[in-house]
Amino acid sequence: MSVRCMINGQVYVGRRFQAKTVCIEDGKIRLLPPDAPVPEGEAYDAAGEKIVPGFIDVHTHGAVGVDVNSAPPEGLEKIARFFAGNGTTSWLASVLTDTEEQTRWCITQYKAHRQNGTAGAELLGIHLEGPFLAAAYKGAMPEHLLRKGDAGLLRAYQELAEGGVRYLTISPEVEGAVELIPTTRELGIVAAIGHSGADYETAMAAIASGAQAATHTFNAMQLLHQHRPAICGAVLESDVYCEAICDGRHLHPAVVRLLLKVKGIERVVAITDSIMAAGLPDGKYHLGVNEVVVEDGDAKLASDGTRAGSTLTQDAALKNLLAFTGRTLEDVLPLLTENPARLIGVFDRKGSVADGKDADLVALDDKNNISAVFVRGEKIR
Repeated sequence: MSVRCMINGQVYVGRRFQAKTVCIEDGKIRLLPPDAPVPEGEAYDAAGEKIVPGFIDVHTHGAVGVDVNSAPPEGLEKIARFFAGNGTTSWLASVLTDTEEQTRWCITQYKAHRQNGTAGAELLGIHLEGPFLAAAYKGAMPEHLLRKGDAGLLRAYQELAEGGVRYLTISPEVEGAVELIPTTRELGIVAAIGHSGADYETAMAAIASGAQAATHTFNAMQLLHQHRPAICGAVLESDVYCEAICDGRHLHPAVVRLLLKVKGIERVVAITDSIMAAGLPDGKYHLGVNEVVVEDGDAKLASDGTRAGSTLTQDAALKNLLAFTGRTLEDVLPLLTENPARLIGVFDRKGSVADGKDADLVALDDKNNISAVFVRGEKIR
């Protein structure tokens, strides 16, 4: 259903809630004072609700029985519709380290999905989680498919994707990795460091070379030691964005609070790192080439019990952040909206409620449950 305006709501503008009318013209936002005349047409009455930007998930491997590494266009669409129902209006498809053949196949499926269009969350591009990763911190990555930095391979992937690869996780200590980072910037790809035991100096060299983020901070990385700050110390001290999985399993609530205290609201990005089990009951699933068992919502590799992604959704992450930190909704919303948009370079059209931006909007009730979701002005929940 298309609507022309959203009335009577409190709208999140400039990081605070204000009485505004949100008009939607050709899928874009136009803000009006609350007492201004509204255009004729279908109106959404947001009385008692808060209107916030749609959430953006830059790191997710799937949901509702679909794994990104084996998802055809219709599978990606199934994920997109599920995400939209949970307030995520934009996302990156995270491709777990796989064979070159399968990775190329994933890229072609992404392109087909983009060409087909979507009635769900907009797939903004691809996140390659590997293959230039350290075996010692591989997590769920298949070790035999990990490789040293290869600019030619990355260029080939980006050429095939027609610029659709937007984000890359790389381990700084891998041979050729630091040298590869300037190439990522040249190709329009944001580099994140992670799955890594890099020492402090090597991690800082990667950041100086252009790395802009840390993948699932504290998880699958060498932790801080007072004599050996390592990659963890480097990403906490520097100005890179830090991804955080706020499901209460990957990070203790106190660690979430600490991360926000150290980095500030502006530099933390709430991700799900969700797998195909998100939205489904406990059971046996897969993540790329791995078999995964989910018990009590906790996903682990069947082979050795290593945690393997999550079953988190971003609406649940929002509530967790509020509970973990005691901060206000105004404070934590940027972690799911503005910050990921800035990280991957789409803040000109996503991530905030402002004139001319895409009408990706979420209505929250007084308990921060989702009442409605709009993607480019179309009401889809």
